[in-house]
Amino acid sequence: MPTPDFVLALREKIGTDPLWLSGVTAVVVKNDEVLLVRRSDTGEWTPVTGIIDPGEQPAIAAIREVEEEADVVASVERLVRVSVTNPVVYPNGDRSQYLDLVFRLRYESGTPFPADGENTQAGWFPVDNLPPMSEDMVGRVRAALDNRPEAQFFV
Repeated sequence: MPTPDFVLALREKIGTDPLWLSGVTAVVVKNDEVLLVRRSDTGEWTPVTGIIDPGEQPAIAAIREVEEEADVVASVERLVRVSVTNPVVYPNGDRSQYLDLVFRLRYESGTPFPADGENTQAGWFPVDNLPPMSEDMVGRVRAALDNRPEAQFFV
């Protein structure tokens, strides 16, 4: 589902006013490849992203989003980056900004395909031959591929 029910309920109360949300980016790694999806709303290639449900643990949200969006089972290895996105204005006028938690996940099973309608394509890409992506998304992937044991925090 593109917009979670709890966000729709909040929007009924606040209209298009800015909404602060927590999100995850799940960078799934399989050998020397990463899982990417092509978003149906923008046509951009990205790792799997999604909104954390109320009360949901962020790592569980990352696992859930990968399975929902790409039909791939993966397990979390570590948190690799914490940052705040730029404000987003959606075509309907809704405004949001996200606290983004980027996780590196290890592939377990499944063949990627756009499972829930949020994406038009899903597949594995060699880490040295990624499709064109925004600088922000490239940074998220790089953080997941970095071998530093600690997460990157932006201040």
